Amino acid sequence: MKLTILSTSDTHGYVFPTNYVKKGSHQGFGLARAATVLAREQAAAKVDGTVLTVENGDFLEGSPLAYYVARVQPDRNPQALMSIYNQIDYDCGILGNHEFNYGQNYLQAAIREAKRPILCANILDHTGQPEYGEPYKIIEKDGIKIGVLGLTTQAVYKWEKATNIDGLQFESAFTAAQKYVPIIREQADVVVVCYHGGFERDLTTGKPNDIHVGENEAYHMLEAIPGIDALVTGHQHRQLATDVFDTPTTQPGFRGQAIGKIVLDLDRDATGHMTVTHHETEVVPTKHAPLDAKVLDAAADLNRAVSHWLDQPLGRIEGDMTFSDPFKARMEETPYIEFIQQVQMATMGADISATALFSDEARGFENPITMRNIMTNYVYPNGLSLLEITGADLKAAIEVSARYFKVIDGEIAVNPAFVHPKRRQYNYDMYEGVDYQLNIAQPFGQRVEGLTYHGQPVTADQPLKIVLNQYRAVGGGHFSMFSADKIIAEGQGAMSEIIADYLQEHPVIQAVANHNFRVINEKR
Repeated sequence: MKLTILSTSDTHGYVFPTNYVKKGSHQGFGLARAATVLAREQAAAKVDGTVLTVENGDFLEGSPLAYYVARVQPDRNPQALMSIYNQIDYDCGILGNHEFNYGQNYLQAAIREAKRPILCANILDHTGQPEYGEPYKIIEKDGIKIGVLGLTTQAVYKWEKATNIDGLQFESAFTAAQKYVPIIREQADVVVVCYHGGFERDLTTGKPNDIHVGENEAYHMLEAIPGIDALVTGHQHRQLATDVFDTPTTQPGFRGQAIGKIVLDLDRDATGHMTVTHHETEVVPTKHAPLDAKVLDAAADLNRAVSHWLDQPLGRIEGDMTFSDPFKARMEETPYIEFIQQVQMATMGADISATALFSDEARGFENPITMRNIMTNYVYPNGLSLLEITGADLKAAIEVSARYFKVIDGEIAVNPAFVHPKRRQYNYDMYEGVDYQLNIAQPFGQRVEGLTYHGQPVTADQPLKIVLNQYRAVGGGHFSMFSADKIIAEGQGAMSEIIADYLQEHPVIQAVANHNFRVINEKR
């Protein structure tokens, strides 16, 4: 008997094969492609065995389409998005960290609309009981009892604003697995752990490679907890199909670019005990798959509404606010970054600001500026926070950002730690309202040079006010000098709305940059 375990993860509401940068683009990803591959693999698996299909989290937020459903359409009800996911025959679903971005009421509404049962063992209510669905489920198919445990990265609390996770406790996924795997083992023939999280160690060397302690716990889980027959992972947007401590594991990338596939050969002895005699893993690409007709039909009306919304002109630029090289745009200030900083400062009444170029797909604002430009450049639904910090905090934060760069073969390049195991461009901030340079020839912690505020050197105990996105404001991205207790004001609405509102008041903007920072490589 064979059991095939199929999974999607981190689809982030990308139903169609487009990143929305250019209207009408067709690329090699999307839920509509993944649905076709899933259906094909499900049919093939049923010929000589049974199949378990898992949605492994981060489905509710991430694309302009998902944002439109949550923040723009009149009723702001997730039903329009969930009806699309409901076209796929999932056996269960897991929660990702981004499921909380639009608040718990929205998430609860999405769960009610979902056809798949949600499993989550380690997000607990104030009494310590699982808040979202059951911790695990025994699914019986073709005489096989499949025990499925649902886990979510505990690091949600490090990033999410407090109002979105009020009343919740985020237990270690390892701790929850340690508790539940033996319980499931007693009831099931096969134990499958589905974890919206990834690996905290290099799978070849075993060396730690995580920024956040506890964000990813899969390596420790497989190393220390016996009885797991298969592990489905996600969160890191990697494509993995391998064995870790002789346990098969997959991770299917993001945006529906691939499907995770684990095949277990099972044998039942005379006593009824079932064992895994062989296993195989594969990441099945969706790049060339046709689009699933059921998914397209379910999404058609929504897609038309989103397309119309994205292409409405919001403002006009005098000059050029585009760029072609995102790496260069992180080394030399562009008018686009200058504009984002100015919007943040104007909105929150600060004269120091920090922002990032969040994605390598960003190319700045075209003329006229549309919501499509905004959503493809500023991809996260974060709002803004105003913090009161010290000069020492500011310098320490800029030092953390400076870790983004590394000298490789004599040239400034991206530090590999920001690329593997997960791309983290969003953790390199550029700052406005101060002047400084980053000397990448210097060691970590000693790279910030010439830091001045209003023309005067910044002192360690100098009080300053800075505007940050809400992820960074609570320390997200390993910025421990920022924290919730330093927040003195919070903005209303997501940054995309803030930019659109700003353009309503300033329909013509100037493309300018004051080049207040430099990135250099000079040995002292």
